Amino acid sequence: MATACARHILVKTREQAEVIKKKLAVGGDFAKLAKQHSLCPSGKKGGDLGEFRRGAMVKPFDNVVFTKPVLKVHGPVKTKFGFHLIETIYRND
Repeated sequence: MATACARHILVKTREQAEVIKKKLAVGGDFAKLAKQHSLCPSGKKGGDLGEFRRGAMVKPFDNVVFTKPVLKVHGPVKTKFGFHLIETIYRND
């Protein structure tokens, strides 16, 4: 079963996610921005979700983690929780 390690920043609106993504694009610190803005409890850990299996997360989130390039910030990705900026740290297919 494929596993991956990822971190994310969860916010309420696409606009918030876009603003944070722009900060990341100019060298903003992902962990610091996650601590400041993420609505997910993982924000306290810099957005770190640890390692998880394919299928453990909601489908749109899972699709990004298991198909998009690693070590790049993807999103905003809309789920029932809000809008995510997602960075896959590593993936074992």
